[in-house]
Amino acid sequence: MKVPKNVKTHCPYCKKHTEHKVTQNKRKNASSLSYGSKVRARRRGKARGFGNLGRYSKPAVTQFKMTGKKTTKKTDLRFECKECKKTHIQGKGVRAKRVEFV
Repeated sequence: MKVPKNVKTHCPYCKKHTEHKVTQNKRKNASSLSYGSKVRARRRGKARGFGNLGRYSKPAVTQFKMTGKKTTKKTDLRFECKECKKTHIQGKGVRAKRVEFV
């Protein structure tokens, strides 16, 4: 994926469109101890549940386990405003094997 080194985009600090320098960071993974991750795990029947709520016993692990690894990471682009020198991150990442700055 080719990304320009400089982009004119909105700066949330200056509150106007300015020139930004684009850099890439390593994407951070969510902590496995965060509240949200525990909720997600509970929905999938992992972590500490609330019993089986009157249902029959759970199916075999192979039926509900998420398998397979993603081949790409999402991009984590940082935009540094050339006027106020503050940095903000992109809203959504896009999956790409390689990010190239042109």
